[in-house]
Amino acid sequence: MAPIPGSGLAKGLAVTLRTMTRKTVTEQYPDVQPELPPRTRGVIGLFEENCTVCMLCARECPDWCIYIDSHKETVPPAAPGGRERSRNVLDRFAIDFALCMYCGICIEVCPFDALFWSPEFEYAETDIHELTHERDKLREWMWTVPSPPALDPAAEEPKELASARKTAEKLAASQAEPKPDTPEGADS
Repeated sequence: MAPIPGSGLAKGLAVTLRTMTRKTVTEQYPDVQPELPPRTRGVIGLFEENCTVCMLCARECPDWCIYIDSHKETVPPAAPGGRERSRNVLDRFAIDFALCMYCGICIEVCPFDALFWSPEFEYAETDIHELTHERDKLREWMWTVPSPPALDPAAEEPKELASARKTAEKLAASQAEPKPDTPEGADS
């Protein structure tokens, strides 16, 4: 069956008329904050304690907007007779948000959960050089990172938690179990 000539035009005009008769909804942005989805990509926060200076985020960044400087420090042996170890110490961690394309690759590749998305999006600056956020500023953004969503109550308990819980229950049971008293005068 061939379409009726002009039916597409009629459908388009019907949609236009329907939209024109609806009341517009304008959000008064500066006065009323928008309702953002929970996974909004605003700014990247740094949890510095988890950063091991592995440089994965800087290597994987397609825009090369992450700058990391570090130095090596020797750590004394943990036990007497052990050997000294060396570890990386973070000197500088900066992200240039003027270059960042908010792809999230740096957050995904971080094996130590040191980078997180914050829903904050109001960090405009008048000078482009101010958009390079150093580690102090990135640490401040961590306070705005929402907590992770709750686990599905019907989901299976993670194996790590299950084994830790069983171990704790066994330890509590062995401590709560009364020890049998030996009769007086019996040799052990």
